[in-house]
Amino acid sequence: MHKILIYISLLLLFLNSCDLIDYHPYDGKLNSSTETDINRKNIAKIQELCKGKDTIRFVMISDTQRSYDETEDFMNHFNNQVHDVDFILHGGDMADFGMKKEYEWTHKILSKLKVPYVAIIGNHDIIGNGAQVYKKMYGEDNFSFIVGDTKIICLNTNAIEYDYSHPVPDFTFISEQIAPDSLSFKRTIVAMHAPPGNEQFNNNVKEIFHMVIKQAPSLLFCLFGHEHNFKAIDLFKDGTYYYGCTTIQKRGYYLFTLTPDGYSYEEVEF
Repeated sequence: MHKILIYISLLLLFLNSCDLIDYHPYDGKLNSSTETDINRKNIAKIQELCKGKDTIRFVMISDTQRSYDETEDFMNHFNNQVHDVDFILHGGDMADFGMKKEYEWTHKILSKLKVPYVAIIGNHDIIGNGAQVYKKMYGEDNFSFIVGDTKIICLNTNAIEYDYSHPVPDFTFISEQIAPDSLSFKRTIVAMHAPPGNEQFNNNVKEIFHMVIKQAPSLLFCLFGHEHNFKAIDLFKDGTYYYGCTTIQKRGYYLFTLTPDGYSYEEVEF
């Protein structure tokens, strides 16, 4: 009887100690306090900020995984020193191991930026149940939005992380974005994490991919992350430049300015 009372006491103690229980880091479950649908909410803010503007300025960062100090430094630098920027584009790899805590830690920092940000999915974001966490926190892995007269099409290009049941890149989505009946814009930018030719990309279709996106109205340029260095490459030797963004650990980012006559960009160190 004495042993039974001890067991019951221990059981009650365990059940009342819910703070001792933690979920597995790869379970994909979010806390009730975790923000969801971030891209959709921030796109609405971005489009409101850009309404009526003929000059749009945005910053691109990428590959912030495990670089929380540098990401915090970037946030402070941007908020204190960078002016007249409408939004920030994250080129992917917010997480390193696809863990929900990594997503939450990164968003906690980036949510303090003085302008809205949107985030593309990277290959490290997908590991484990990372794709599930991304979808809950940020939304669909392919999305687009219009600023001024320019549509920015953001794509999942991390083909190696999937089997063929998931189309990467998703040509149906791309075609829908540039279909004639959807043309409420004049120019196009295509952004992705891994570029054509990279080991993450489905290079069986890289030529087709480029041919399809070239059908978009006035394709200005393409953006990518993943390769951890600044790069400006005429990848297919046809005049369309692919700009690769460095990692935040190297304390750099792009600043793009879109004007009615074209665009300009700067490689910025902080």
